[in-house]
Order: sequence, then C-alpha cells, then structure tokens
Amino acid sequence: MNTTMAITLIGMVSIAVVGVSGRRPRRGELGEWTVGKRKFSTFTTWFLQAGEAFTTFSFLGLAGIAFGGGVAAAFALCYLAINFTLQYFTAPRMRELGRKGGYLTQADFFADRYRSPLLGKVVAVVGAVFLLPYLQLQITGLGMIVQLATGSRTGGNLSMVLATVLTVGFVLWSGIRGIARVAYLKDALMIVGLVVLFIGVAVSVKGGIGGLFETVRDSHPQLLTLHQEGYDATFFVTAVIISGIGGGLGTMAHLWPPVLAAGSGRALRKNAVWLPLYQVALGIPVIVGFAGILLVKPGSPANSVALTLAGQTLPGWLVGVVAVAAASAAMVPSAAIVVGISSLLSRNLLSARNERTQLRTNHLCVVAAAALALVLGLTRPGLLSDLLLLTYGGLTQLAPAIVMGLAKKVRLDAVPALLGILTGVGVLIWLTFGSVDVGTVDTGLIALAPNLVVTAVAQFVVRSRSLAAVPAEAN
Repeated sequence: MNTTMAITLIGMVSIAVVGVSGRRPRRGELGEWTVGKRKFSTFTTWFLQAGEAFTTFSFLGLAGIAFGGGVAAAFALCYLAINFTLQYFTAPRMRELGRKGGYLTQADFFADRYRSPLLGKVVAVVGAVFLLPYLQLQITGLGMIVQLATGSRTGGNLSMVLATVLTVGFVLWSGIRGIARVAYLKDALMIVGLVVLFIGVAVSVKGGIGGLFETVRDSHPQLLTLHQEGYDATFFVTAVIISGIGGGLGTMAHLWPPVLAAGSGRALRKNAVWLPLYQVALGIPVIVGFAGILLVKPGSPANSVALTLAGQTLPGWLVGVVAVAAASAAMVPSAAIVVGISSLLSRNLLSARNERTQLRTNHLCVVAAAALALVLGLTRPGLLSDLLLLTYGGLTQLAPAIVMGLAKKVRLDAVPALLGILTGVGVLIWLTFGSVDVGTVDTGLIALAPNLVVTAVAQFVVRSRSLAAVPAEAN
C-alpha cells in the first residue's frame, strides 16, 4: 500500500469517526434523527447546507467541463447564485410551515399543503427514484477519485465499499447531527484540498495563472467563448435556469432536513446571503480544468483532469490530502441523500404507524438504498448514467407545486398538481430515452412547459366543476 492510499483510507475512517461523535438520538424517534430538535444554529445550518450543495462535482465535474468546454463551466457559479437568492425567500417559509405542521420530509409538505396523502406518496416515489442515481454518482465518484489518486482500480473499488459502510454507519448512529459534525470537517478539508491543488497547478504552469490564460487565449481561443460543441450558449442558459430552479425551490428531498432543522428563518436568510462565498472556492476547479488543457494529454477523460494534475504536480502525501478532501465531498452528500431517500420511503410511502417503527424501517431503507447504489456502482456503473441526466430535470417537475404550496393560501388543487408532476416526468423520460434531438436545450426545462399547461388546464376544469356544483346544491 503506497503513501497516497494509506492517507486516503485513514482520512475516510477519520471522517466516519467524527460522524459517530454526533449525539445519538435519545428517544429513538425518526423526528430527532431526521431534523434534530429544530434548533440548529446559524453556524451548524451553514455547514449542513454547504455540505449538501458542494459535492464530488466540485472536484471532478467542474474541472472536467472547463477542460472540454472552457468558460461554460462558469454555469455552476451562476446557478448557485440563483439558488441562494431564491432560498433567501423560500427556505424560511419552508421552515415555518415545517415547524407548524411537524414536517420531516419534502413529501410531508405536499401531503399537508394539498391535503392529499396520495400526492405525498407520489412525491416520495419520485424523490427516491430520482435521488438514487445522484447517490450512485457520489459513490462512483469517490471510487474514481481514489483510483486516479493511487493508480489502483482495486483500491478504488475497496474505497467505494469502505466509504459506503462508514457513511451508513455514522448516519444510522447519529442521523443529521452526525452529518453536521462531518460537514464541519468536510468544508475545512475541501478548502485545504482545493488550495493545495491550486498552488500545485500555479507553480507548474509557465507564467503562473496569468500566463495560463494568456496561453489558452492564444492557442485555444474558442474555449473562452460559448461556442464549444455541447457547451454552447443554449446549454449554458438552460442549465443555469433548470439548476437554479431545482436548488432554489427545494425540489431535491435531501435539501429539506437542514432547512427544517434550522432554529430560525433568520438563520436561513443569513446563510443565503453568505453561502455564495463558497463560489470563490469553486473558481479553483475551473482554473484547474484550464490548466489541464496545457498539462494533460489531449483526449484524456474529462472527469480525471483534476486528480491527474494532482498526481503530476504534487508529492504523494499531498495527493493523499487532496484525495481525502475529495472523498469528504462525496461522503457528506451521500449521507444527506441516504437520509432523504430513506425518510421519504419509511415515513411517506410505507407509512408506519409510529415514529419508533418508522425509525426501524428507515434504518432498513438506509442500508438498502446505500447497498443498491454501491452494487450498481461496482458492477454496472453505466446503468444509471442516463438516469443521472434525469435527476435535476425530473425533480424540477415538482417546482410549480412547491411554489403554489408555499403561498399563504394554496390555490392549486391536489389533482392538477399531481397531473402536472406526472406529465412533466413522463415527457422528460420520453425526451431522454426516446432519442429525441433537442440540441443542447436542457430536457428538464422543456418538460416544465407541458407540466405547467396540464396543471393550468386541470385546475381550470376542477374549479369549473366546483363552481357548477354550488348552484346545483343550492337548488
């Protein structure tokens, strides 16, 4: 076992130990495990929200897009700005409704606001199904990180198994409190890892960072425009819109527990103001991706650029530090996603009678979801690759109903909301798997159009029938 692998494995075990140090719920109830006592401070909520927003994509994906698509990678900085702007208004309202209604999950919101347990169950299924590939992405990405850092495929697979077991362990033990503890460490590691990688690249490129962009401007000017194949202006705009809507309106179920656990709406508003500071750090992977254009062999896999550069520019022990940081950026979101999936299934779909039974069922769902994602990641990593494209687009189909449900008075009925969601999801699946050529337009955004039309038409029909029934009853 080389130094890099040893440091990586020790780092992952240390992350899990920190997670287990989170206080175990005393009463063994799902509510305590999922959202604590709803009194998390601004400080804790900050790290929980940041921990779930910045994932392996921050290390691998952004650098890969910059490597292949140039400035198109800046779309992440733009959509996160939209996310936090929308969250300034939506998150406090979600927290207020959650406190009054006792919500533990996103589906609780739908079932309560629309007075429809059926809608809650459908949302639970949609949320769990579309979050599963996102969980598999984190696990597979962690394996890729270790494989690239150590040069060992076996080591990568071993790390996937170990990280999954460790993550499940601390999640089962301490729930959201354990995730919060690990989130503190994860953010510190993430900053250290990115800074180390940035320094390694800066000293390796002729002329430093300034020389890097001068060279790219002279040798690859197209990368400084939005004209790359697959990464044109249409991709940029539609990806920003769909991702901004998805994150800003809470369409992803694993984003709800930190909001519901916050001690006040003021804490959430403060975080929405200051969380964009993280976007400064996300500029580093973009710079690394540009450096890869000059330092990495052409034709190399885009997602391998960041770790390949780490291996070329840093000593083995520092590569291990970067790998641990990247691993933490996979383990924390994985933990949050597992909580999101399991709580939807145990509370809203299976609907156990009491919280203790829900918690036991929840723990089984945690193990099942993590095991399924791990097995698919090890044996058939490409099976969910297409489904991954549906994650943001599919969950964004919940956005119209969320917006209407956040209003003081819900003016949308459950049936139109349900029909709109099912229509949007159906159109998205057809566009994705029906070989429909839509260019670089985000399919999730396209699917929102029929979603809105069906919702509006169905609402008109429902209200028309209601108005017609009133005179009839009067007679």
